[in-house]
Amino acid sequence: MSRTYRSGKVVAAVALAGVLAACTGTDGANPPEPSPFEAGSASASASSMPSSLASTAAGSETKCALLPEDAGWYGDNRDKINAMLQSVGTCGGEGDVAKGAPLALFDWDNTIVKNDIGDATTFWMLANGKIRQPEYWKSVSSYLTDDGEQALQQACSNLAPVGEPLPTHEPQGAKCADEILSVYTDGETTTDLDAFSGFDARRIEPQYAFAAQLLHGYTDAEVQDFARQAREENLAAPEGHKQRIGTQDVTGWVREYSQMTDLITALKANGFDVRIVSASAEPVVRVWAEPLGLTGNKVMGVKVKHDGDVRGVHLESCGGDESSMTYIEGKRCRVNEEVFGITGPDAFKPAPLDKRAAFGAGDSDTDVSFMMDATALRLAINRNKTELMCHAYDNEDGKWIVNPMFIDPNDKKDEKYECSTEGEILSNGEEGPLKDSAGNVIEDQEDTVFGKP
Repeated sequence: MSRTYRSGKVVAAVALAGVLAACTGTDGANPPEPSPFEAGSASASASSMPSSLASTAAGSETKCALLPEDAGWYGDNRDKINAMLQSVGTCGGEGDVAKGAPLALFDWDNTIVKNDIGDATTFWMLANGKIRQPEYWKSVSSYLTDDGEQALQQACSNLAPVGEPLPTHEPQGAKCADEILSVYTDGETTTDLDAFSGFDARRIEPQYAFAAQLLHGYTDAEVQDFARQAREENLAAPEGHKQRIGTQDVTGWVREYSQMTDLITALKANGFDVRIVSASAEPVVRVWAEPLGLTGNKVMGVKVKHDGDVRGVHLESCGGDESSMTYIEGKRCRVNEEVFGITGPDAFKPAPLDKRAAFGAGDSDTDVSFMMDATALRLAINRNKTELMCHAYDNEDGKWIVNPMFIDPNDKKDEKYECSTEGEILSNGEEGPLKDSAGNVIEDQEDTVFGKP
């Protein structure tokens, strides 16, 4: 479907003269191969990559890969990305950051795909009666309020013995399904009471953690099987599909952004080490990332401690903090610790320039720290998330580019982003003035890069 984009503020240009002309990459004229995300697809290979890039990935005579032409790229974003590929990358195939290759980091949900795979899996668990009855609900999340504990206990306690699946897929379990759904999606009980409290809002989002913790009692292999089934259903469902959970209608479809799979393929072909850092449960992200050839240490998500092979509810720590997960500064921590070997409290701080990613892509405030650390280029997918978009539009160092969502992009935000007063998410969950890296308060920003079908 074609889109009409309205012009926005021009971000700092990247010199392209001679760079693109010297490259023998393709122009995207060939029709695309089937998506690696299609139902039933296996791991990524040259045959599952976009045809415009497959020859490079397979090691043919093509020297370097460029992004194919695509109407989904706003303005000169594609040209700026191609210039980065040529100036930072090295033609010849995927690299390893441990051997000096440039690192590219991507969020997953609403960055590589439209909609949220954490949602898709949680909704599938509820729709199929797979969530196990805990001994008490605060044992699942220590951040649950008394109101949250009481609401879940009243709705669910009499439906199954401890350790057995709750019948959230049956009529008698509808109230329990509604309560779990409300706590997870809204952070509130069905009676509008706060469900979580007492957390550092720059290191953890208890709602996202709750989704990973609800998978307790299963092995990672079992969780991956659930995620595959949810994946198949969500990819097969028509765009805009709603599914019924309890008495509520929720999103029931996911789609790949072909532009982002092209980008990942091009980055890998140009010698980048491409990795995912997501606030969804790690086994779930692994299922979705596998078709792109992103496996093993290429995938970072929310991790929990295990009892043998069985998943528990306590989060794995980062930087010595067990209250951290892959969320805002927790994403930075995981990258610094796991990729660059920076440990302790320093893992939450910006790393030295030689221990940072070259490229970062994300769509939400949860991505802002790892994206700000990127040294060459940062791609913000515009979902009107204030802290991220304030930094992107302010574009302090000229390394930000903004693109509307590739599927069903948002219309123009009616009012300016309130960067100067409510731009930053504070540790206590409130909002305050957002500052750039030099300590200057960022002025309120107008939404200028947007579009609609």
